[in-house]
Amino acid sequence: MKMNFVMKPIGVIHSPFKEKAPIQPGFSTEIGEVAVFDEYRDGLKDLEGFSHVILIYLFHKSRGYSLRVKPYLDEEKKGLFATRAPRRPNQIGISIVRLLRKKGGVLVVGGIDVLDGTPLLDIKPYVPGFDNVADVRVGWLEGKYENHLRSRAFVEVRKVARR
Repeated sequence: MKMNFVMKPIGVIHSPFKEKAPIQPGFSTEIGEVAVFDEYRDGLKDLEGFSHVILIYLFHKSRGYSLRVKPYLDEEKKGLFATRAPRRPNQIGISIVRLLRKKGGVLVVGGIDVLDGTPLLDIKPYVPGFDNVADVRVGWLEGKYENHLRSRAFVEVRKVARR
């Protein structure tokens, strides 16, 4: 099945990361800015009441992919779709970040984990009742990431939230 599909960025994500970013928002203590293009700014109305937002973006510096990758936290190659590796057939990324404030068409966010200049495709509010699920299994990550959740970066991102 062949489809013609074109996505148009709605803004640009700015961060301190020029070449390499943290592996997940929970490992970042950095603040970033999400600049929404003028034609889409009216869509930011009423977003201030949410503590977190989901950013959907393009891995604009990612080239090529492999269906087997060696992920962070493991030495054995895994199937690409069982990882969060950025090199994918469609270079789409997602991050849940803390919304610190809105300044006109710019969202100031904590826990940013994307490269500076990343094209923004969409923003959605994070809603625990919709986005949080119970009885979760984490596959091959079982027992591998718990220590990282207690890491300094994960604790520090909570400090960012208080700023």
